[in-house]
Amino acid sequence: MHMRQVTLAAAVAAAFFSFGAAPAMAAPTCDTSGSPLNYPVAKKVDQTDDYHGTRVADPYRWLEDANSAETKAWVEAENKVTQSYLAQIPQREAIRQRLTQLWNYERYSVPFKEGGRYFFSRNDGLQNQSVLYTMKSLKDTPRLLLDPNTLAADGTVALAGTAVSPDGKLLAYSTAASGSDWNEIRVRDVDTGKDLEDHIQWVKFSSTAWTKDGKGFFYSRYDEPKEATKLADVNYFQKLYYHKLGTPQSADVLVYDRPDEKEWGFHAETTDDGRYLLIQATKGTAHKYRIFYKDLAKPDGKVMPLIDNFEAAYDFIDNVGPVFYFATDRNAPRKRIVAIDVNRPQEANWKTVVPESQQTLVSSHMVNKQLINEYLADAQSRVRITDLKGKQVREIALPGIGSVSGFGGKQGDTETFFSFTGFTTPTTIYRVDMKSGASTVFRQPKVAFNPADYETRQQFYTSRDGTKVPMFIVSKKGLKLDGSNPTYLYGYGGFNISMTPGFSPANLAWMEMGGVYVVANLRGGGEYGEAWHEAGTKLNKQNVFDDFIGAAEWLVNNKVTSPSKLAIGGGSNGGLLVGAAMTQRPELFGAAIPQVGVMDMLRFHKFTIGWAWTSDYGSSENADEFKALVKYSPLHNLKPGTCYPATMITTADHDDRVVPAHSFKFAATAQADQAGGNPIIIRIDTKAGHGAGKPTSKQIEEVADRWGFLTRALKMNEAQTVAGGSE
Repeated sequence: MHMRQVTLAAAVAAAFFSFGAAPAMAAPTCDTSGSPLNYPVAKKVDQTDDYHGTRVADPYRWLEDANSAETKAWVEAENKVTQSYLAQIPQREAIRQRLTQLWNYERYSVPFKEGGRYFFSRNDGLQNQSVLYTMKSLKDTPRLLLDPNTLAADGTVALAGTAVSPDGKLLAYSTAASGSDWNEIRVRDVDTGKDLEDHIQWVKFSSTAWTKDGKGFFYSRYDEPKEATKLADVNYFQKLYYHKLGTPQSADVLVYDRPDEKEWGFHAETTDDGRYLLIQATKGTAHKYRIFYKDLAKPDGKVMPLIDNFEAAYDFIDNVGPVFYFATDRNAPRKRIVAIDVNRPQEANWKTVVPESQQTLVSSHMVNKQLINEYLADAQSRVRITDLKGKQVREIALPGIGSVSGFGGKQGDTETFFSFTGFTTPTTIYRVDMKSGASTVFRQPKVAFNPADYETRQQFYTSRDGTKVPMFIVSKKGLKLDGSNPTYLYGYGGFNISMTPGFSPANLAWMEMGGVYVVANLRGGGEYGEAWHEAGTKLNKQNVFDDFIGAAEWLVNNKVTSPSKLAIGGGSNGGLLVGAAMTQRPELFGAAIPQVGVMDMLRFHKFTIGWAWTSDYGSSENADEFKALVKYSPLHNLKPGTCYPATMITTADHDDRVVPAHSFKFAATAQADQAGGNPIIIRIDTKAGHGAGKPTSKQIEEVADRWGFLTRALKMNEAQTVAGGSE
């Protein structure tokens, strides 16, 4: 009964390094034809900082102030250069039109059930935001409950989370404006469709958990920020509150906080039997939690510790009376399921229900008094059902290489729903009869393409230190291995997040154009459990970049592509990845697209929630970690007179996750250091944030610019049609 929403632990989200002799391969030529773009003048200031005896210059520090007149003028001037450059690309409009066609298909979320009602979201194709519907039976005509498109004419107010009261009569919903992480919560009467007077503000990285009686809910918030700097100020001291319906927010009851621990965050969840409040305490983005609980049957009951250390992950599944079930990586890097009796909580009394396996346990749900366990096997989903003692009941057959999500429900439910998606399989919703085990298609979209024309294969390659790393290679069938294929290599590699197969009309358009789409499953992610994650963190972060570069080298050496035809992309932590790769091996790539990237690894912790990322990155305030950070920080490893690949940096004015100053400073420096004429442009979106809730129209425009940029950077044939043709 908690709001489906990002938690603090999940939010997430480079100096020169000697690689030795690089494999022999043709590097892209440094374009010296004509004059480089006329970039805006960015002044340099005399700003240096002392890091443990090392002086580091930061001449564009002034760009950190997004509200200054100087920064606004620079942003406007940069956008003019960028839009002028993109406007000259002949394929861009055809790409935009084809993207609009491909995006125009019906999309559904996985339904969930509360109080005898079903709830799900649907997008008819080109709606900026998906619309929330409800129905009392699967045969009913769905009734519109909440249309976020009516909240802002340009679609920039998004539905960030929903939580329905146990009786199904009230909907608590949170909204986010212009892509900001700041949310507001309101409550809607499901029958009438009218909002109550309740209005909760200054919510960020929060769940919403109703009490069994439906009289109120728990949520997490921060103190009210300064209006002028709310998109940049650091976020500390999250607090957990209880809101009673019909009362002002000022009357909300503080349930739990830690004034002695500014970095702790709190995720609340109530058990389906209404007996307990579970509090998952986080510290940064590390998947290491403390667990507290409160017996709600006792009006003056205290919050009690259950797991009182940050040593492992504990994801609550459900309870049977006082016995709580958790998925944990405690003494099991790929996770196991344990049962903990709150009356005998000592670890010696824990019972392993489902032991660790060779596959990585991703999530578990208790439905029909059984456990539905989702695993990753080499980044591909597998689903197994066991009883509450761990005995396997059955495996759910999946239609191919892909990813699943869903499987929500309660112990008494005899049905559940899940989604399946692959690189060339649009997200399809299935219903599972938990009694018979039969899976049937509930909703299947129709997209204007033929999946049989494409193929997905998984390739393992060897990274610099001998580690075997998988990647997915997706393309039209019959790919010619002659090194001429324009290829987009995508990666992330951080925060225990797994890169699994998923459908995207954007990537489909790229493949229709003759492009190859590649996803590398780098260390730092969660594909192979906590050990795989930790191998790409802090002092081991260079492994992530080595893995990415290793994927690029394999693609070139095996003639999938060549450096002049190879582009790299990634967002957020993936933007850092692209920035590090292009500064360490600029000759290996024809183009780079770092999106909303963490580019200043020495100061990231000084803005919004950036401090929380030190669990993955370390901090420049630590001498040893500073030495590692400064070696790969993209901003600090740009070098004057270097020929960098054609680069389009993207960010947004309302990004309060990775503040745009990262991209601003990186762009100004790269433009000043670039040798030759390869363009380095920055695309700065307005009324947009880190990516969540971005309107469909903005997504299409951004992708059209991305693929358009690459047609020019990779010298793709201008006569090629977007509907498919070859170079």
